[in-house]
Amino acid sequence: MRLDRFLWFARIVKTRAIAQTMAASGHVRVDGRAVDKPATLVRIGSVIAFATPAGRVRALRLLVLPQRRGPPEEGRACYDELLENTRPTRASVDGGDARA
Repeated sequence: MRLDRFLWFARIVKTRAIAQTMAASGHVRVDGRAVDKPATLVRIGSVIAFATPAGRVRALRLLVLPQRRGPPEEGRACYDELLENTRPTRASVDGGDARA
């Protein structure tokens, strides 16, 4: 299955155009290789890693290739979330709270 179709079918992105742009940007990795084509093939067991616009890093392992763009629960069942980093929050200088 094409990378852009998987991202859209599994509801990782909202539209297929966003999936194509994301795949063409070169910021997506499939099995550790940077890809720059939306037509890059993915298969069961492939690991897809990318950064979200919010600055988080996600890594997904494909479990099933979706047949359609169904409900969100059906999309989430197609992959296993390996990694989802959150952006670290800034700690205060003294480590205390801001109240005086």
